[in-house]
Amino acid sequence: MLFKQRIAFYLEDIETPIGRAITIIITGLVLLSSAIFVVETYTVPTSIRIKLDFIDTTILVIFSIEYLLRFWCAENKVKYFFSLYSLIDLMAILPVFLGAVDIRFIRIFRWFRILRLIRFIEGKTLFGRITTADSVIFARILFTLFAIIFVYSGLIYQVEHPVNSKVFRTFWDAVYFSVVTMTTVGFGDVTPISEVGRLMTVLMILTGIALIPWQLGDLIKQLVKTTNQVETLCPTCNLSFHDADAQFCKLCGTKLEKAKAKQLFSVGDAAASNTDSPN
Repeated sequence: MLFKQRIAFYLEDIETPIGRAITIIITGLVLLSSAIFVVETYTVPTSIRIKLDFIDTTILVIFSIEYLLRFWCAENKVKYFFSLYSLIDLMAILPVFLGAVDIRFIRIFRWFRILRLIRFIEGKTLFGRITTADSVIFARILFTLFAIIFVYSGLIYQVEHPVNSKVFRTFWDAVYFSVVTMTTVGFGDVTPISEVGRLMTVLMILTGIALIPWQLGDLIKQLVKTTNQVETLCPTCNLSFHDADAQFCKLCGTKLEKAKAKQLFSVGDAAASNTDSPN
C-alpha cells in the first residue's frame, strides 16, 4: 500500500486498532477544545489562560495538519473541499488564523465521527436488549440534541455577550437559556436583546423541531424491526440478532449457522413448556 493510500485508509478506518485510535484521539481533542472555549468565558487567572491558549493552539495545529492530510489524500479535491466535514473543519480553523469571530465551538460537530464506533456496541441494558442499529440511532438522537444546544449556545453567547453582558455573562448562561427555550419552559429571566440573538433563538427552535422528531421516528421503526429478529449468533463478529430469514450476517457477511438458531429456540420452547406444565 502506498504511503498516501495508507494515510487515507487510517484517517477513515475504524476496524483496525490504529484507525480507531486516530478517531478517538481526534474526537477527544474536539471535546478538549470545546471545554477550553467554555472555561475561557469565565474569569480565570492569567497564568491559567495562557496555558489554555497554548493547549488550544496546539490542538488547532493538529487539526490543520489533519485537514491538509485529508485534502492531500482526497482523490477528488474539489468534491472534498465542498463536503460537509471539510466546511466544518474550515469554519473551525480559518477564523482563528484570520482573527475573526471565535467559533471554536463549531468543532463539536466533528464529534459525529465517533458515532461510527457505536456499531460495535451491542448488549442488554436497563431498557432491554439494544442492537447495534438501535444504539447508533439512539446515540445520534442524544448527540444531535447535545450539539444543537451546545452550538447554538455558543452562537448566542458570541452575539449577546458584547451587548448584553449582564445577562449572558458566561457560556453557561447561554446554555441555560437554550435548554429552557428548547424545553418550552420559557422562564423569561434570560432573553436575547439583539436581532441576531433572537434570530439564533428562532433557528435553534426550528432545528430542534425538524431534527429530533425525525430521528425519533427512525428509532421507533428500528425498534419495531428489532422485535421481528431472532437470536442467531454470527461466528465471526458475534452479532447476536438477525432477521428471521437472514442467511448471512448483516454486519460482516459471514454465512449464518441456522441450526444453532433453531437449537436455541427449541431449548427456549422446551423451557417455556416446562414452565407452563402443571407439574
